[in-house]
Amino acid sequence: MSFATWITFFVAACIIAVSPGSGAVLSMSHGLSYGVRRASATILGLQTGLLLVFFIAGAGVGSLLMASEVAFNIVKTVGALYLIYLGLSQWRAKVHISEQKQAEMVVPTVKKRFLTGFLTNATNPKGIIFMVAVLPQFITHGQPLLPQLLILAVTMCCIDLVVMHSYAFLASSMQRFFRDASAVKKQNRVFGGLLMAVGAALFFVKRGGAAA
Repeated sequence: MSFATWITFFVAACIIAVSPGSGAVLSMSHGLSYGVRRASATILGLQTGLLLVFFIAGAGVGSLLMASEVAFNIVKTVGALYLIYLGLSQWRAKVHISEQKQAEMVVPTVKKRFLTGFLTNATNPKGIIFMVAVLPQFITHGQPLLPQLLILAVTMCCIDLVVMHSYAFLASSMQRFFRDASAVKKQNRVFGGLLMAVGAALFFVKRGGAAA
């Protein structure tokens, strides 16, 4: 792989990471609700799901998935319903008031936060479509495939880690404005509504083209 190919992928990966999506919404939501440190578990889960999608596309399985309407629709439906479930859960999340009269939210375990991030990316058909459409353009034919996939995967995950943590940090910097129960409920409904909207939008994703 030439340096020119890598730097082109680097720029493309930056654009992909910064583009708003379910991962960005989830990172901001958990950053605002639990703080950057706790949101890191969610973000690591997002990266694990991203790696799974990346290697599925790189191994050619993604192409097979794209060729099967039934398989694609199953993945699309599962991903959409999962995001809608996450959004509804956050919309209905209970808020507790401490003795200091400050709103407190029940923080999920590290395992649950990680799994939430993983499933969010792993069940996103838009990611599979994009990878299948774009990834082959950065693979040099005639050279070993695995080293190239590893370089591209590490590059993408490092970029996404920085961007998702930036989203979480920006959101967490506003925590002081969400001290009372009413504000926290509004926050939950905003992010819950966004997650449900992203999930609903997945139902309109079609096979055979890059995600819009």
